[in-house]
Amino acid sequence: MTQSPLKPSYAIETFNLTRNYGSQIAVDNISFHIEAGKIFGLLGPNGAGKSTTIKMLTTLLPVTSGTAFVSGYDIVQQPGQVRKTIGYVPQLLSADGDLTGYENLLLSAKLYSLDRQVRAQRIAEVLSFMGLSDHAQQLVNQYSGGMIRRLEIAQAVLHAPSVLILDEPTVGLDPAARKSLWKHLQEWRKRFGTTILLTTHDMEEADKLCDIVAFMHRGQIVAINSPEQLKASLGPKSTLDDVFILHTGSSIKETGDYINARQTRNTLSKL
Repeated sequence: MTQSPLKPSYAIETFNLTRNYGSQIAVDNISFHIEAGKIFGLLGPNGAGKSTTIKMLTTLLPVTSGTAFVSGYDIVQQPGQVRKTIGYVPQLLSADGDLTGYENLLLSAKLYSLDRQVRAQRIAEVLSFMGLSDHAQQLVNQYSGGMIRRLEIAQAVLHAPSVLILDEPTVGLDPAARKSLWKHLQEWRKRFGTTILLTTHDMEEADKLCDIVAFMHRGQIVAINSPEQLKASLGPKSTLDDVFILHTGSSIKETGDYINARQTRNTLSKL
């Protein structure tokens, strides 16, 4: 069996992980590790390589070169073992709107091959934890956006994975739903010690939720540390936006409009 060369306390380790699409480099030779039980944020604008990295770590996309270990298993040589240890919530909608919340979870339980005797107990537990018990028999197409996201996370943790991977978990949610989801994720990690890797381009989300963040820009990791240490490196009142601008020369939300251009230039002038 291929074994991880690093400490067993690391839930995820990547070594020169690279993914090319023809001549285009989507993920460029990245290496990092995530300690078990931490919430790790991979930040960057659209096109930075975040989702491609996630898809390689979940074995949904083959690597071009390099490798990674998830829960000690090699994503290239042991993809089946990797899949058994992770829960994954993609950016796109994955719950079936024509089924009830309970039926979605029952389907997931069968796909995870959970023993019939423990299915009902596990489904009841995750519904309760995610605050969905009263909506278990309701069709998912009648759920709010925040409820759907909580259901999808409930599906992903039904088999008690050691690593939970979330791709832009709060995209499209209103502020109240986002903060509710943050609370559920923090409580889940605290109670079960699950390692959580999430991608986001929301600086507030990274600042409030993550123990460690890594900035991705054009397929590379340009900075990695705790939000507090990254901000402290620039002095009082600095933000994660300031840190990102320092390392990339652009705003993570850059859209070409006047306001974002002014923010970027003001920050660079201060630095």
